[in-house]
Amino acid sequence: MTSNSLLRLKILSILYLLFLSIKSVDSQWIVNRLPGFDGDLPFTLETGYIGVGENDEVQLFYYFIESERSPKDDPLLLWLTGGPGCSGLCGLVFEIGPLQFNYINSSGNKPTFELNPYSWTKVANIIFLDQPAGTGFSYATSPEAYNVSDTLAAAKIYTFLKKWFIVHTNFLTNPLYISGDSYSGIAVPLVVELISNGNEVGHYPPLNLQGYTLGNPYTYLVNDSNSKVPFAYRKALLPRPFYESIKRNCKGQYVYNPDPSNPKCVHDAMVFQAWTKDIYLAQILEPKCEHKLHPKPNITTFNRRSLIRFRDSHPSTSKPSKRWCRYDNYGTKEEWLRCNRSLSYTYDIESTVEYHRNLSKKAYLALIYSGDHDMYVPYVGTNEWIESLNLTIQDEWRPWFVQGQVAGYTKMYKQERYYLTFATVKGGGHTAPEYKPEQCLAMIDRWLSHYPL
Repeated sequence: MTSNSLLRLKILSILYLLFLSIKSVDSQWIVNRLPGFDGDLPFTLETGYIGVGENDEVQLFYYFIESERSPKDDPLLLWLTGGPGCSGLCGLVFEIGPLQFNYINSSGNKPTFELNPYSWTKVANIIFLDQPAGTGFSYATSPEAYNVSDTLAAAKIYTFLKKWFIVHTNFLTNPLYISGDSYSGIAVPLVVELISNGNEVGHYPPLNLQGYTLGNPYTYLVNDSNSKVPFAYRKALLPRPFYESIKRNCKGQYVYNPDPSNPKCVHDAMVFQAWTKDIYLAQILEPKCEHKLHPKPNITTFNRRSLIRFRDSHPSTSKPSKRWCRYDNYGTKEEWLRCNRSLSYTYDIESTVEYHRNLSKKAYLALIYSGDHDMYVPYVGTNEWIESLNLTIQDEWRPWFVQGQVAGYTKMYKQERYYLTFATVKGGGHTAPEYKPEQCLAMIDRWLSHYPL
């Protein structure tokens, strides 16, 4: 199947989802059928807009899918895709939603969907949100309203949730978890804190916040980027003498702003860059393919926009690759913009570690999981900042299992009524549920049920 055919498949599916809805109420639509899927959808899918900001000048688009088990009893997850600027559709069809594209049986202009047997909607209700304005189908009614930052985006997400619950009061008592992966490691802790503070001062409606989940989360600029070196060593990408040399010469500042006045460190940083530049960072075991519009990174800086989802990469048209590449399935930006790189976005939060520290003083549950073959945000750095919270160890490092096989490793921490579970997903990449769907469904099911992994 060609790349253009895949593009048409996704575009047609999205358009039909929006405009062939059968039942409409205000700015929400219930979607019963989709082209490429035989019969009625075996789950409840609602799409719609919620206005936020002054005069509702920002219109945030969402996909809401009810739990396939017990919508009135199961938890409700708000899913925030990374980026910033990546559509919630990414999480829906490529990670944890009930539909996925059937590429083998699709051809030309005829898209085909199939059910995802490992959808998280098996155990939870999920809202997939396009945010901020300019992402997916979300838009603003004025140019000024497109200007956004980490903190402004979080505030708008909180407003969205309050207004969504006013329309969906029947879900107010469901346990609420704020969730996401990648760059959502910035937004999620901010939103959780806003909800927590809002509940304490009596904001309406009160939200039944129970905790949050994060996958391979961007958390701390310096820590995340520099952890690539010890990660690469642990994965046998670097020889021990070189690893000892770069540790000695750079003193931890390997990737993020190595000291330009230190020639030994600059040399080692250049060697590290040369040895790893051909690695597919999202999952180091998969092939890296040629793509355009991505200049080589500067070894002396770390660009936060590099965390815009790898799915927005653009396959080369000059040297088409014969090997399979994961992002061949994701298309190019000419027809469907998966991740908007042109957002007027201000990065005003460098680290969310202190947000996690503050939340650890409250009665919440946290699940932090890492695909252990992701080199964008390596598990090494994530584990490091978790350890820096100085929580009490509740359950020591141990394997967890799915179908009798090791699915990863986990460790649990606590502080009074706060519980944090850290889990690795063996063989997982930057978006772990995409790579290891069965294992990740088992993980979230157990965690939401308050069972050990």
